[in-house]
Amino acid sequence: MEEQPPPPPSKSWSIYTRREITSKYEILERVGSGAYSDVYKARRRSDSVTVALKEVHDYQSAFREIEALQALQNCPNVVFLHEYFWSEDEDAVLVLEYLPTDLAAVMKAAKKEWDDEISIGEVKRWMVQILRGVDACHRNSVVHRDLKPSNLLISADGVLKIADFGQARILLAPGFVENNAYNQFNEQPSSNQETSNQPPEVVPGLDGRPIQYHTELSSEKCVMEQDDLTVTDFPKDIDDETTTQDGAASCLATCTTSDLEDPFQQPYSYEAEEARVDGNGSLTSCVGTRWFRAPELLYGSTSYGLEIDLWSLGCIFAELLTLEPIFPGNSDIDQLGKILSILGNLTEEVWPGCVHLPDYKIISFGKVEKPIGLEACLRNRSPDEVLIVKKLLCFDPASRATAMELLQDKYLNEEPLPVPLSALRVPSKHGSQGEDSSAEWNDYKDLDSDSDFDEFGSSQFTTTENGFSIRFS
Repeated sequence: MEEQPPPPPSKSWSIYTRREITSKYEILERVGSGAYSDVYKARRRSDSVTVALKEVHDYQSAFREIEALQALQNCPNVVFLHEYFWSEDEDAVLVLEYLPTDLAAVMKAAKKEWDDEISIGEVKRWMVQILRGVDACHRNSVVHRDLKPSNLLISADGVLKIADFGQARILLAPGFVENNAYNQFNEQPSSNQETSNQPPEVVPGLDGRPIQYHTELSSEKCVMEQDDLTVTDFPKDIDDETTTQDGAASCLATCTTSDLEDPFQQPYSYEAEEARVDGNGSLTSCVGTRWFRAPELLYGSTSYGLEIDLWSLGCIFAELLTLEPIFPGNSDIDQLGKILSILGNLTEEVWPGCVHLPDYKIISFGKVEKPIGLEACLRNRSPDEVLIVKKLLCFDPASRATAMELLQDKYLNEEPLPVPLSALRVPSKHGSQGEDSSAEWNDYKDLDSDSDFDEFGSSQFTTTENGFSIRFS
């Protein structure tokens, strides 16, 4: 009888069994865990540098994060990818620089320890660093799709870096940023960031060719048309359940903003949803943490662009100024209602072409007679501070200021100037999702988008030309 070949090895789901990793890195402790990734603090054996080992259990997320970080590896305000490990029968493990805290912790410390205040100079320095990171992403055609305070990691010496690119997309061939493009505000890399005068490390790229770190990648390597992922050189044993058919991104509903809760009375905790890709690999509207999600996503758009990150920036900046989230919706419908209650009615006048959004004719709200306005939300802030938020939190994506435009804004270039990094107050640990967990390393909770109708009271189904609507009483 012919001898049968041994069965293929099963996935270990544990970084401790990976000899190729443990031979190079001493694993110190697990600093975060979720449904799709585990993150460990580790020490590189060759030089004792502290790193983060991110073991990603979801194939698509790992692909996106590696691809985006390779395109952005020269950017001082983007987390640095040292190398990665990925074999056909194991999960990807990303070796990232270790950053001990995040912007959510800064705001939490300000509320609890710093007399409810971040100084104007500190606010400006944080804004400058965020803008430089987002500008680098957008110059390289990377849309992050999940910008929020807990994804803005901070080194012990105050350098802020954008992290968690698991939902990112490279929309076009990137136009790489010149080496001197980041000198306007004279930032220095963090101590964990490898500098360009060190010998580069060569590791295999996604297509099998060597990738030279600390130098720019060729543009041909980084082309990705929307979500049409090239997977021929990746592990073949992908579980079909790692991608979810994308249904309606927002609820079919008719309601009035008076039915919605006061946007300033919500509990302060970040919520997130799993990113989804439809069967054709096209962009999905169900991405990003709800509180920072642009209105075009809430109305079901799948043809959005870099501007969704600019809306998220506006929400982050507003929170930096007030230490409270500006749109803390507890469902997609509630999120839209909070936005409309502050910014006013969504019409062709304020957003030409909005009627063509997939769910515009399905979701309707009563007319907002007296919008709250951003000025009322940003109490005791200067007109220039209100204006910089207004330049981002506008309905029409084409009207949102770009990161580069805001870097040139007079607000950031007049007294008081951004403080130097050494003057920033930096908390010792992450702050948004529990004292003992690292926020960037926690995975997203799979919320049932807009299935929580009970919070609005009784509802009535009505047949319409678009199918049906739900009216909340």
